[in-house]
Amino acid sequence: MTATLPHVGRTRRWPVVGDPIYEGTRIPARVPTIVDVPAALRETDDVMQVNFGPNHPSTHGVLRLIVDLDGEEVVGLSAVIGYLHTGFEKNMEQKTWWKAITYPERIDYVGYQNNELVFVLAIEKLLELEVPEKATWMRMLLCELNRIHSHLVFLGTSALELGAISMFWYCFRERETILDLFELVAGQRMHTRYFQAGGVAEDVPAGFFPEARKFVEVMPKALDDYLTLLDRNKIWLERTQGVGLLSADDAIALGQSGPVLRASGVDWDLRRDQTYLAYDQVDFRVPVYTGGDVYDRYRVRMDEMAESTKIVRQCIDRLERMEGQPWIADDRKVVLPPREELHTSMESLIHHFKIVTEGYRVPAGEVYVAIESPRGELGCYLVSDGSARPYRLHIRGPSFVNLQTLPHMMRGGFLADGVAVISSVDPIMGEVDR
Repeated sequence: MTATLPHVGRTRRWPVVGDPIYEGTRIPARVPTIVDVPAALRETDDVMQVNFGPNHPSTHGVLRLIVDLDGEEVVGLSAVIGYLHTGFEKNMEQKTWWKAITYPERIDYVGYQNNELVFVLAIEKLLELEVPEKATWMRMLLCELNRIHSHLVFLGTSALELGAISMFWYCFRERETILDLFELVAGQRMHTRYFQAGGVAEDVPAGFFPEARKFVEVMPKALDDYLTLLDRNKIWLERTQGVGLLSADDAIALGQSGPVLRASGVDWDLRRDQTYLAYDQVDFRVPVYTGGDVYDRYRVRMDEMAESTKIVRQCIDRLERMEGQPWIADDRKVVLPPREELHTSMESLIHHFKIVTEGYRVPAGEVYVAIESPRGELGCYLVSDGSARPYRLHIRGPSFVNLQTLPHMMRGGFLADGVAVISSVDPIMGEVDR
């Protein structure tokens, strides 16, 4: 399929793998995100309309689906969002660049580290600020740990919703280890504010790398255990295989990205295809499946956890050789001075006071930066008017875009299959509503 990439500005052929799952398109004709009940069926009075959500865990939070049922079959559907509207973007426009860094992590509160990264990358692009190599590799390590963390939450909750209760506890066991690593390096288990414009907040503490190595040694065995528990489970296979089909052409037409896109046979990953940080210096494979169903979306995330573990190991190897190197840029107009200088240097004290109270000014301009978050293309569009606050900010949340596939994938299926389909999209409602 040929399409134009808006942020690249050229026409290219999407790298589609495998044969079409079905012929033509199944996207609803009138409105792509709404399935209308056929008029003839509605006249029979056999159609019942029900509210599906908002509730945990089946709709992953405050998502409401208005579902029309003919027996157990879904014949009409529309999604209602906005229950978690927080105004993050407008709030960030009222904060200084320095203070706004705390907000993006709360938009996608599961993939928080990636959200923090895309915002600071956008600021650095406007500032034309060079980041030390050590900070780049530390950012990559934490983002991949965060990817594993996010996929573990997906796997545990998805299995729980389909009846595999024990998987929830196993996944959260490994998740706790990752959160301990975040606490060790940043002082917080979640929403760390560890990434700063110019680098990271602090140097890597003593003891982090040995603990991180223990995790990368344990994680492959844990993934094997997950596969053993689920891939031999007949109920799991029947609830996921052939359910919620999405072809490559329809996935592209609906603007999908991340695991949803790759499970439909499109070999596209921003870490490799529009590389950032140091992803071009590490060895990893981009998992692609061609079934386009709930099962393949699960397998993509399983394989991604294995590949992220490999990337983390490579980051540790590289960072251990960077002992003593700087972890943040030496630009006192943007970066807070070292705390030990505040007691002896009046100039450092003034810089610290000015940055915290007034913030730093960013040159006028506009940028769009995109990264590969656990849910797909996470973009940050920033406009600066040269002041100490963003003039305009918009987050391209993959959960919001991916959510529009639900009517398409749930039509014609059973209501019970809707739970599996929703979880396979892995939406984070804070990112949808913002």
